[in-house]
Order: sequence, then structure tokens, then C-alpha cells
Amino acid sequence: MIISSYMRAEHRECDEIFTSAEKSVIEGNFEQAEKQFLLFSNDILTHFKKEEDALFPTFEEITGSTEGPTRIMRYEHEQIRGLIGKLAEAIESKDKDAYLSIAESMMILLQQHNMKEEQMLYAMCDRTIPQDKKEATLETMKTVEL
Repeated sequence: MIISSYMRAEHRECDEIFTSAEKSVIEGNFEQAEKQFLLFSNDILTHFKKEEDALFPTFEEITGSTEGPTRIMRYEHEQIRGLIGKLAEAIESKDKDAYLSIAESMMILLQQHNMKEEQMLYAMCDRTIPQDKKEATLETMKTVEL
């Protein structure tokens, strides 16, 4: 559970910050929304980097497969990055309706993405990666920065 627990906690933190940004947009407080959104963006992009630079390569090395769940997760990361760009534009132009519309799509995509990672990929990592390699991978992930 070492990978699952760590990564699930990061998902929850990102979700909370995203929700805070959305609440600020609803209230029309774009200054606060921008701060929260930048924090969310930084956190989620760092989370993706941890997965793409440390966790996924370890999983692929152990399983011998780059065509499975990690390929799908990388594709979804790209979709989410695209939405982050659109959300940033909406905040910059203080377009509440655009932000909320894109945020709804983002939340659906994030929920589906996180569920796949938490219920499938992370569980597979915890089962297949040897303990010493899991611990080393986790330590590497903790040092990743954008």
C-alpha cells in the first residue's frame, strides 16, 4: 500500500485546491482564484512528473510493458494539461462562465483518471514492484520538482 497511500493523498490534496479555486471563481474573487489555481496547477503537474519520471518507468521495468495502463495515464495527463491551459486563460480573462464550464469537464476527467490510477495502476504497483524498489521509487518521487 506504500504507493497507493502516498499517491491517493496527493490526489485528495489536488482535488481540494481545485475546489477552492472554483469556489473563488463562483464568488467572483479572481485574485484568490488565480492563487489557488496556480497552486493546483503546480501540484498536479508535479504529481504527473512524479508518475512519468519515477513511478511509471519503475512499473514498466518490472512488468516489461509500456503499452498498458501507463500509456493510458500519460495520454490522460496530456488531456488534463490541455484543460489546465484553458482554465488559465479563463482566469486571466476573468471569464467566470468559461472557467466553470471547463472546470466541470476537468473534474469529470480528474475523477475518472484518479479512480483508474487508484483502483488499478497503484494497486498493481503495490503488488508487482518489490518492496525495496517501491521504497526507492517513493523516495525519488518525494524529491521531484517542476
